[in-house]
Amino acid sequence: MSRENKELKPLEHPKKRIRIGDLLVDHKLISEGQLSAALADQKSSGRKLGQVLIENDYISEEKFLDFLSRQLNVPFIDLKHYKYQKDVIRLLPETLARRYRAIVLADRKTGLLVGMADPSDIFAYDDIHKILKRPMSLALIREADLLAAMDTVYRREEEITSLVEELDEELSETDIDLDQLAQSDDVDNAPVVRLLQTIFEDALQVQASDIHIEPDERVLRIRMRIDGVLNEQVMNEKRIVAALVSRLKLMSGLNISERRLPQDGRFHIKIKNHSIDVRLSTMPTQHGESVVMRLLDQSAGILNLDDIGMNEAVLERFRKSIHRPHGLVLLTGPTGSGKTTTLYAALNELNSSEKKIITAEDPVEYRLERISQVQINTKIGLSFSNVLRTALRQDPDIILIGEMRDAETADIAVRSAMTGHMVLSTLHTNDAISSVYRLQDMGIEGYLIATSLQAIVAQRLVRKICENCKIEHVLDEHEMSWLQGAVSERIENNQFFQGNGCHLCNNTGYKGRKGVHEILEINEQLADAFRADDAKAFVQKARTAPGYKPLVNSALALAIQGITSIEEVLKLAGTIEEHDKDNI
Repeated sequence: MSRENKELKPLEHPKKRIRIGDLLVDHKLISEGQLSAALADQKSSGRKLGQVLIENDYISEEKFLDFLSRQLNVPFIDLKHYKYQKDVIRLLPETLARRYRAIVLADRKTGLLVGMADPSDIFAYDDIHKILKRPMSLALIREADLLAAMDTVYRREEEITSLVEELDEELSETDIDLDQLAQSDDVDNAPVVRLLQTIFEDALQVQASDIHIEPDERVLRIRMRIDGVLNEQVMNEKRIVAALVSRLKLMSGLNISERRLPQDGRFHIKIKNHSIDVRLSTMPTQHGESVVMRLLDQSAGILNLDDIGMNEAVLERFRKSIHRPHGLVLLTGPTGSGKTTTLYAALNELNSSEKKIITAEDPVEYRLERISQVQINTKIGLSFSNVLRTALRQDPDIILIGEMRDAETADIAVRSAMTGHMVLSTLHTNDAISSVYRLQDMGIEGYLIATSLQAIVAQRLVRKICENCKIEHVLDEHEMSWLQGAVSERIENNQFFQGNGCHLCNNTGYKGRKGVHEILEINEQLADAFRADDAKAFVQKARTAPGYKPLVNSALALAIQGITSIEEVLKLAGTIEEHDKDNI
């Protein structure tokens, strides 16, 4: 089916609705029986006739849209590859765009080009025309593509800017006490509250994992981490930072008068049927307090191990390790690599009425039924080591340690694993093999590690290529040279892809992330290297251990499948290589 294929003129909308079902029968594209069945289905389900016909396989979507386009004498436009104009799109408010399944695509001399999922809807046409007050030309668009595009084309950036300006004006009109403003009785109408609500809605819409509020010398920066990369919005109204921070501190139960010391807190909000847990950290900087918020969507629930994207071979061996009656299993990777998600998925699988599970976490990110979760609080002496000593007197079967940060915690962990407990924990290392250096740095005796350690899983996240704008990528000389040096000739004839950038991926070429993993199971040879405190021997034997597949190879496998790009593989390889140099 062709895209926009004719010169558009202002359209006088038909005065009566086209009976598309009868026309499809007349043109022998569906049968009378199929139409009757579809009409009955439509009546009971409330769905549109075209949707019913396509979902019941009475007609293909391509044939239906082509037929509808010709009957209505309007062009079909494929939104997947359409270049949007933000100022034009916003001529039609988002609420109406969603209600009528319509979007303004272009502003031309002859009028506005409006894409509609159902251009035959007379009532929708009339309402849109009243709002736009301009001559209109219609185009047919695919409804699924429109709904997919809505969240990206209707970002809250302009609304955030408008609310920032409103708050700035309110602060400049009179000498307002910021703390009083933050505690305004008229909470729902306070500009600072509406601004924060809009910021959170925008973050949820683009699936941001973190929100950064950063005062600079002359500007305010609001940055959102999307798929691991920060996206920035810069505003001139820097003076509103204090009001924003005060409100966030109130929501977190923090001291709003303390602006010289860092503070940590958390609060819970509901946005559009999503239950979001927000972890907040403030830090005094030269130009004011900086705030970073980690967003955890509690309504998404805890993932199962089958849903975290582990390679089948790695998943089978990881499952085998965590289901053993005792031992230590470590997850490694830098901050933001998804270790916590994998740990909770493992706990979710192990959680049963027959098992006593205790966790020591900082912070407790997700609440799990039946599991005794302890929040670390060093201010009152509730450290990892103190919690673990107490936990061992609570008759646990499984212990989760949020992170092994010091020698004392690590020593208790390995001794617990030796005395009949399954212990799960994390280390901040870049891959599984380099964990030996970290354990050595912590002063753990080699014989203890050899006796207790069952497996080490390393995890990283790579960005997935946006399916909407995926194109073939021809390897350059540097990429080809790296591939030939890093792996064997078996991948020479493979095709690679990249994202070209579109509205769905915010012109980054990437949409979403996927985990890559490596697992190193501790066999007798590796245990002997631990006992001898021989790190070099451990590394050499680990690289040739049965079933060991490095992280880079796992990432490359995803690139060969067209899931990620060679750019992401090289980025991962570079990080690991730099870390290896530091440990030589």
